[in-house]
Amino acid sequence: MSKGRRLYGVLIGVLLLLLLGTLYWLGYHNLLLARMGLSKFKLANPDPSTFPPAPAPVTGSSYDVLVVGGEPEGIAAAVSAARQGVKVLLVDKRDGLGGLFTYGWLNFIDMNFGPRWELLTRGTFQEFYQQVKGEVFDVEEAKEIFSRMVGRYPNLAVSLNTIFRAPLMEGNKIVGIEAVKGGEVIKFYGQRVIDATQDADVAAAAGVPYTVGAEDIGEKERRQSVTLIFRIKGVDWEALGQAVKKGQIKDAKISSRAAWGFSSVTKQYQPSTPRLRLRGLNIGRQKDGTVLINALQIFGVDGLNEASKREGMELARKELPAIVAFLQEKLPGFKTAELDGWAPELYVRETRHIKAEYQLDINDVVFNRDFPDRIAHGSYPVDVQATSPQDTGYVYGRPVMYSIPFRSLVPLKVENLLVVGRSAGYTHLASGSTRVVPVGMATGDAAGVAAAYSLHTGKSFREIARSLPDVQKIQEILLQQGAYLKAFEIPNPLEGHWAYPALKFVNHWGLVVAGYDNNWRLEEPISRMSFYYMTANAIKRAVPEKAVLVQARAEILKPYLEARPLTRGEAAKLLLAYLGEDISRLDPQTAVLRAGQEGLLPLQYTGREPSANLTYAEAYYATERLCAYLGERK
Repeated sequence: MSKGRRLYGVLIGVLLLLLLGTLYWLGYHNLLLARMGLSKFKLANPDPSTFPPAPAPVTGSSYDVLVVGGEPEGIAAAVSAARQGVKVLLVDKRDGLGGLFTYGWLNFIDMNFGPRWELLTRGTFQEFYQQVKGEVFDVEEAKEIFSRMVGRYPNLAVSLNTIFRAPLMEGNKIVGIEAVKGGEVIKFYGQRVIDATQDADVAAAAGVPYTVGAEDIGEKERRQSVTLIFRIKGVDWEALGQAVKKGQIKDAKISSRAAWGFSSVTKQYQPSTPRLRLRGLNIGRQKDGTVLINALQIFGVDGLNEASKREGMELARKELPAIVAFLQEKLPGFKTAELDGWAPELYVRETRHIKAEYQLDINDVVFNRDFPDRIAHGSYPVDVQATSPQDTGYVYGRPVMYSIPFRSLVPLKVENLLVVGRSAGYTHLASGSTRVVPVGMATGDAAGVAAAYSLHTGKSFREIARSLPDVQKIQEILLQQGAYLKAFEIPNPLEGHWAYPALKFVNHWGLVVAGYDNNWRLEEPISRMSFYYMTANAIKRAVPEKAVLVQARAEILKPYLEARPLTRGEAAKLLLAYLGEDISRLDPQTAVLRAGQEGLLPLQYTGREPSANLTYAEAYYATERLCAYLGERK
């Protein structure tokens, strides 16, 4: 045999071995999937045209998965479930899909990147992001993209103009919904239900416990402002860009599609009522040359009350001509600008927070916690917008990245239900980061997969949430769908500090604002006024049954309402006043020793010098111990 023929034979042999190896691997892979209980999922055959069609959305129709809410989060949940081959119905009250993005006109995407600038929210969100080609998008184009995304799947039916009215329950298990469409009451049934409404309407009606706004930190009436996004035509983008690039507006930035900042300009605007404020501008260009502006804050609107929302919308709408006239005068490129409309819906940032198997906390977010049952990552700053005319909003910290556990999607008390989006199982402060749409779409992906997995295995969502092996199988499917779920460990330099447990306490109750640079000011001196308000608010929020003490001691502690530095002796007297002691008889040194004996000051770490300035670390420690002491004396 010639050398050439021998080489040819070897090549043929190698190719045959590769082919046999591939066939063996595929067979083993499918066997492995079967053993894992995943063989029903269409991972090996992702062609949607092979899936059986879902029933038409007529009353009495039954589906494997019922998704209520056509928000981007609901679209992600429906598409994710449909990818698994199950029959899905997506229901929404509007005449189209996209919710906040397409009806609230929020066309700036709040991105979430990791420490190496990797995109954290992939999967369905990344598909959308790549199609709109950037962090600012055209609203009409977004509508078309969302429609195409759901239209790919014959096993995904859509029912628009369908208003949720009530859950259909069997005991504590939700089995469907009652809705109104075209004036008629209709019923849809689902073996699994996903609540993707903005306000967790389905969960609340089904009996899931929840808090509203900042209720979970003792501020029941406090919630973030809402916004009316409006549209302007006739803007000279090139002129605006030249002014920004020349530094004529020092706090502004601009690109080909967006401009942001401008607070130095907008702070000059005087609204017609204190219930309105024009904050910094987020300006997003549309393909027709118009721009959308997100800047007008409206206070005192109850996002759960339709009449309140209508009143807030009207209040803002009447203000728009004056705002446009102001921008014409103050901003280059706006001289010939004209008002061209406003969003059909308000941008409501916060209403309900459902109580879940695990409530994601502000400390989980800002201290970059990872969870074994992670189903999404986030990194957006904890941006809590202004809650009243008396504040301008706060950034409570800036995480590197954190994960969201599957347990945060599983509500308490009601079975067969998952909740995704901003009203999932997050605290008020944690939701300052988790409320953004890309994170919500990542949770939607997870809910869709979990619903299909739950159907196949016969396990409830609660059983899955308490079984890490089951969650790991869901994670594997999500990874095959393009999710990013990498485990991580980010060192926390504060973890070994003696004041760290107390810092977590004041963080949880919203008593400290770390800002974008995560400055908790541990070694800096605190002022008399700051310490007074920290302890007073801590008592009211963390030990509400002792809140009367704050008013009872107000006159005695009035001298503390000053901005000058606070000594350790003065701090000790304030603490002892809440314990009922007559502080007028105490000298500073005796007060420090007494406070130390009661465990209210960390003298073992700081020393006993009464004239030394109290640091924030000591203040956190003292605040936490004071609340613990009062809580024990019920």
